[in-house]
This record gives sequence, C-alpha cells and structure tokens, in this order.
Amino acid sequence: MKKVELVEAVAEKAGLTKADATRAIDATFETITGALSQGDKVPLVGFGTFGVSKRAAREGRNPKTGETVHIAARNAVAFKAGSALKEAVNE
Repeated sequence: MKKVELVEAVAEKAGLTKADATRAIDATFETITGALSQGDKVPLVGFGTFGVSKRAAREGRNPKTGETVHIAARNAVAFKAGSALKEAVNE
C-alpha cells in the first residue's frame, strides 16, 4: 500500500477529506519520528511498539574485494508487532 492509497483509505473510513487525512497521517509520522529521534519508545496498544535499538561498531567485509571494513555504531528503528496485529494478519 502506497501513501496515496493509505490517505484514501483513512479519508474514507474516518469521513475526512483527502487533504485532512494527509495532514493527519503526516502529523502522525512526524510525531513518531520525533519521539524515536529522542530515544523514546512509541507503544500503540493493539498495533505494536516502535523503538530504537543501538547497534555496536563492528568489522565487516567488502564482498567484492574481501577487504575488512569498519562499520560504525548506529541507532536502528525497531518495530515489535502487538498481539492484535499478529492475530489479524494470521486469520
């Protein structure tokens, strides 16, 4: 599902205009992104939890040359699906 399709579906289900649905979806994404960038978790009961996991620095290998390469430490976004979402997907 692309963002345009998501906007249309939200607009239809919530009785909003497409412009209002777009603003609501954009605000939701911006809020989640802001919370994650500050290191917070974002639990959405019944849907899942967005969080940040820390990846340590490590040594990797360039598959083309076989040369050892240093991979810097970084933060990665993690999502853990909630039980209601898991059940809905597996029906």
